[in-house]
Amino acid sequence: VYIIQVSVGNHQWTVKHRYSDFHDLHEKLVSEKKIDKNLLPPKKIIGKNSKSLVEKRQKELEVYLQTLLIKFPIAAPKVLSHFLHFHLYVS
Repeated sequence: VYIIQVSVGNHQWTVKHRYSDFHDLHEKLVSEKKIDKNLLPPKKIIGKNSKSLVEKRQKELEVYLQTLLIKFPIAAPKVLSHFLHFHLYVS
């Protein structure tokens, strides 16, 4: 499970997702918003639970989310907003 710190203005909250959740999000964004299919860091099978791989993937997933938010500066797509729980914290 990856822990994501989200900050919007004065609001901060934590979201937890598995890699499969990122993959599902990415598939929806690729089909609905024509996001580059290579943007999401690849799934690695061998050594997937090693500490160094987990830390590396955590950083890659952070860059992935930041890239998505830069790509949609005015309004994040509904699927991304839901993934980051914007609906619970930002009105």
